[in-house]
Amino acid sequence: MSDAHGDRLVSDDRLVADDRLAASAASAGLPGAGPPILVSACLAGLATTHTGVAKPDRKVMELVRQGRAILVCPEQLGGLPTPRLAAEIVDGASGASVLDGEGRVLDTSGGDVTSNYLRGAREALKAARLAGSKVAILKARSPSCGKDRIHDGTFSGVLRDGSGVTAELLRREGLQILTEEELEGRDL
Repeated sequence: MSDAHGDRLVSDDRLVADDRLAASAASAGLPGAGPPILVSACLAGLATTHTGVAKPDRKVMELVRQGRAILVCPEQLGGLPTPRLAAEIVDGASGASVLDGEGRVLDTSGGDVTSNYLRGAREALKAARLAGSKVAILKARSPSCGKDRIHDGTFSGVLRDGSGVTAELLRREGLQILTEEELEGRDL
């Protein structure tokens, strides 16, 4: 794809960051050496949740201050507004089954937002590849970012086993996935 000047658009390329640069910085002992960590924007203090508020996490915000984080909101990257209706993966499905074409994500009005979640997950993956990220810190329980436990699809606050769409795609691509709840006592 080209823009009006015939230049290729970076977002259309499947790029992977040069690991030699990160290794060089690490061997030189530079602070923040190594690839940046992909983080949910809401954890970095941006008002990107479905209710239009932030969910700042002290450790994530420190990574941002150090210049060691890449911020993403998969729902926004997928074209959804903020604020937006709450959404959940329904009918016992999970992020894995949504990626495999067997599950759906619906909002509280019954609107099917599956394609937005898939697009947002792919865009988050592009950001991770461009930055060379190996780790992602994502918002717990989210239908996009949740890891291991997500809402059960009934909009009742009940949790069940499963991961969100973005978390599952990043995991399949080899990234280590953490939630803000797993950061205490961990060096990043």
